[in-house]
Amino acid sequence: MKYYVNKNAIRSGNGSEEYPFQRIQEAANLAKPGDEVLVYPGVYRENVNPVNAGEEDARITYRSVEPLGAVITGAESVKTWENVQGNVWMAKIANGIFGDYNPFKVLVSGDWYIATIVAHTGDVFLNGKSMYEVTELDKVYNPEINKGSWDSEFTIYTWYTTQDEEKNETILYANFQGKNPNEEDVEISVRENCFYPVEEGVGFITFSGFTVNKAATQWAPPTAYQEGMIGPHWSKGWIIEDCDISESKCSGISLGKYKQEGNDNKWLHWKYKDGTQTERDCICQAQREGWTKENIGHHIVRRCNIHDCGQTGIVGHLGGVFSLIEDNHIHHINNKQNLAGAEIGGIKMHAAIDTIFRRNHIHNCTRGIWLDWQAQGTRVTQNLFHDNVLAGLKDGDTEILPEYSKGLGEDLFIEVSHGPTLVDYNVFLSSRAIKMAAQGIALVHNLIGGSLVSVGIGTDNGAKTMASVRYTPYHVQHRTEVAGFMSILHGDSRFYNNIFVQQEVHPVLRKMEEIMGSDGNGWDDCCVSVGLMCYNGYQTEEEWKKEFEGYCGMGSEPSDRYYMHLPVWAEGNVYYNGAKSWEKENSVEDTEHKIELSLREKDGKWILKTNLYEYLPPYIAGTISTETLGMAFEPEQLFENPDGTPIIFNEDYFGKHCGVNPMAGPFESVAGDEIEVYYS
Repeated sequence: MKYYVNKNAIRSGNGSEEYPFQRIQEAANLAKPGDEVLVYPGVYRENVNPVNAGEEDARITYRSVEPLGAVITGAESVKTWENVQGNVWMAKIANGIFGDYNPFKVLVSGDWYIATIVAHTGDVFLNGKSMYEVTELDKVYNPEINKGSWDSEFTIYTWYTTQDEEKNETILYANFQGKNPNEEDVEISVRENCFYPVEEGVGFITFSGFTVNKAATQWAPPTAYQEGMIGPHWSKGWIIEDCDISESKCSGISLGKYKQEGNDNKWLHWKYKDGTQTERDCICQAQREGWTKENIGHHIVRRCNIHDCGQTGIVGHLGGVFSLIEDNHIHHINNKQNLAGAEIGGIKMHAAIDTIFRRNHIHNCTRGIWLDWQAQGTRVTQNLFHDNVLAGLKDGDTEILPEYSKGLGEDLFIEVSHGPTLVDYNVFLSSRAIKMAAQGIALVHNLIGGSLVSVGIGTDNGAKTMASVRYTPYHVQHRTEVAGFMSILHGDSRFYNNIFVQQEVHPVLRKMEEIMGSDGNGWDDCCVSVGLMCYNGYQTEEEWKKEFEGYCGMGSEPSDRYYMHLPVWAEGNVYYNGAKSWEKENSVEDTEHKIELSLREKDGKWILKTNLYEYLPPYIAGTISTETLGMAFEPEQLFENPDGTPIIFNEDYFGKHCGVNPMAGPFESVAGDEIEVYYS
């Protein structure tokens, strides 16, 4: 059955094409498996709760009739501003509009959020863009440019809120910098979500073609109920496609966790057990409470434009297993820098078991993709990354701030995971390419224009004087059940047929590398030097196995054999512009030719200009496969497809077939010096 929704209908009807509903929720109350809800263009100011689940062979589909024409927003328009003085205006909002959730009373908070940063979940928007909250009214009258923001010029558009308890009103003050807010499009956050089931288990929903924006979402750490403007809320089989998603206070899409009894933001409220342990606890609790391959995950997020959110574009813990995230454009995430902590990035996923991230374009984010814990069976392939490292740095900035080293950002961060994690046929163009505080990782056929960061560090828990090793889980192959826990030994990494190019680096980042030294602050060495030289000192497989010759059991000669770094494999890599190889690999270091890499956007097309293919040597290592890569050490599992079939790396960045003698890097063949690497 088809239900029709049109906000411009004279009055709400019965959901037929002739007499449509006015609100999407009216259709959501009735839609059953196999039904389709068709929504006509217009602005729908509601928080839609899909009541009923679809079925695997009979989905419930919600579709915008005109692509992006139906707008679901968490905001309401305000046209009652009164001028107070100069550029400063005031509005009084009766609290009845907020119902039981007033985002101008609720502070952003949660585990791994920096609590000294005070921000409400609400926002004030000027012509679709969120302004900057300040904690003192004087900073509305006398705003100052915040150089920490990546959009510092807009930071003088400030707002402040307080409550009139006697009149039950929210009072807002805002500096519109000469604009009359009653003549502009000014909105405020009202609703927490836009399309999100209240109940768990509402699966097999398709959500297609909508514009979604301006919800007052809460911080989404892995130990909490993770919410976004859109999300399946702990269910199975959602498809979110062809949407434009922006201006969530925290996260745009959540594929994340349910609210656990007794362990929701526990570290924040009960400080005596460390956050890492509460994280382990919540994983085991979820397994007891139904986290299985049969019940959870298997979502698809595709062809969405996700941008200008405060914490993440896509977030998830446990709930995103066995999912596919492909062909999305994710950009300008956390650029305001008004929220800080862990859990920030274009995509931030814990336990992305057998999840594939494919053909996404991720740029101008504080961090591109962050795969935290249990990146087991995870594959990152055919993606374009660039400008994900402190893009807010201006050419004239010279101040060195080592405390920023924890949040410098990079294209891809893989943290305290045992693998197998596969990274293949990607283009990494930020000055910091991959943070490798993990093991069990294979990099195959990538173009890497940035450094590898935190090799050998970043996996302890940061205690001042005591040992604080982080033990993280690994799982039964292609399932969620926990198979064991172990610390990170580092190494167990494979590098085949990659191209490493040292690009020019901002002097601030280069200076930070000098200051932090080889081991940084225990979390980040601020490395911006490109290549595998950071693995110098690691053993080959043959050298490592010699440590285990003879009897190794009780009573054997004392040894570090079970606690030393795991071996490294590298072959067929090519290095340019001073990028350095691992001391034990068979590779090519070209010290003769200067390689140029530049990316530009033209008419929706992103074009990589390079002379690389004038000088790229013939193949060295040949075709790589699952058999070549072997098994990740701790889980004892192969680098293979989620269905258990082996992979032969013979399809390049564009999906073109490669011959028996493939070129290094992500492109099998290039004509000329320009490559169209992405189009909108």
